[in-house]
Amino acid sequence: MLEPAPKPLTVFPDEVVWEGNGSSRIPFKAYTDPALHQRELERFFYRKHWCYVGLEAEVPNVGDFRRSVIGERSVIMVRDTDGQINVVENVCAHRGMQFCRARNGNQKEFVCPYHQWNYTLKGDLQGVPFRRGVRQDGKVNGGMPADFKTEEHSLNKLKVATRGGVVFASFDHEVESLEDFMGPAILGYFDRLFNGRKLKILGYNRQRIPGNWKLMQENIKDPYHPGLLHTWFVTFGLWRADNKAELKMDAYHRHAAMVSTRGNAGKASEVSQVSSFKASMTLHDARFLDIVPEDWWGGPTAVMTTLFPSVILQQQVNSVSTRHIQPDGHGAFDFVWTHFGFEDDTPEMEKRRLRQANLFGPAGFVSADDGEVIEFSQQGFEQKPYHRTLAELGGREVEDTDHMVTETLIRGMYAYWRKVMED
Repeated sequence: MLEPAPKPLTVFPDEVVWEGNGSSRIPFKAYTDPALHQRELERFFYRKHWCYVGLEAEVPNVGDFRRSVIGERSVIMVRDTDGQINVVENVCAHRGMQFCRARNGNQKEFVCPYHQWNYTLKGDLQGVPFRRGVRQDGKVNGGMPADFKTEEHSLNKLKVATRGGVVFASFDHEVESLEDFMGPAILGYFDRLFNGRKLKILGYNRQRIPGNWKLMQENIKDPYHPGLLHTWFVTFGLWRADNKAELKMDAYHRHAAMVSTRGNAGKASEVSQVSSFKASMTLHDARFLDIVPEDWWGGPTAVMTTLFPSVILQQQVNSVSTRHIQPDGHGAFDFVWTHFGFEDDTPEMEKRRLRQANLFGPAGFVSADDGEVIEFSQQGFEQKPYHRTLAELGGREVEDTDHMVTETLIRGMYAYWRKVMED
């Protein structure tokens, strides 16, 4: 059906206009408006939400630090002398410089190179050069005012919560507990993966995706596309529409878990009619999908958990990782993959995890597809900002399901988005 030509618009409305009261028709402007993006940062990343920072295993020793991001604000995760994990904002209290430029390292203290103000690992100001001035020709010149107090000029200290070796932080010290933030259903899937075993960092991937940050949250709340877009998933049975599945949300519908149990590779069914299914596709090295069930799985071979707004927790067969979303304006985000295993893994299991990690990351046999379609989607939104997307597979309701042929998780996220953004 031909679509009528749009009426020419020179000025777009300040607010996002939705069709109806639901969340199944998402205005393109939600992805393209810079002012709206700033409101999102404030309401989702800087207030009332916990955001992912990193893993405790990344800073195992006293003084170890790793630079991270919450929203568009640079932060530092560091292990203090008492073993505690602190998170401080990477902005000097003196002249506002982002003083930490290294991605990771070990420090006894933090020193801003501009004027060498230095801070403890807790973020307390402990040294100010020439604070009491300089003696010259029998008198003291300069110095800070007599009422200057170092305790009033610390780095911005964030509230920190750790669970199962994962570190979260919030600029909002009145934020609810991390457990209440996740809710019992999603917390159960979180604890399934981070069950107390010590984590071991295996490596990182990093990419810049030219698309709105919400598109990655949507992508991992979308069971519709994996068996259509990803040849690897549908052909080898890793993620197919006919797999046994569950879709779960928290009470606010902001977080979600897509749960799947692997089907039979190459088995004929309705999915064999889609173009991405390649019945003749085989592996040159069968070890690549040498999948070994693990005790902690409890059945599902894949659980993809989205914690809104900042992180995706991945278990795809034996490959496990976190995927950190770091917005950069309304039309791009950095995506940081941290691949990990467990300290008690056998050498064979560690190699298996690393081998299967090649499915993911910027050049992954699966994830390269996602980065590309997100970029193309953003291009479409920018081209036609007065239009809207359609997320009505499975109806317009927001509810948990026991199948994948639905976009309910996307509708749930935008029901929450509307509530927060429109208050």
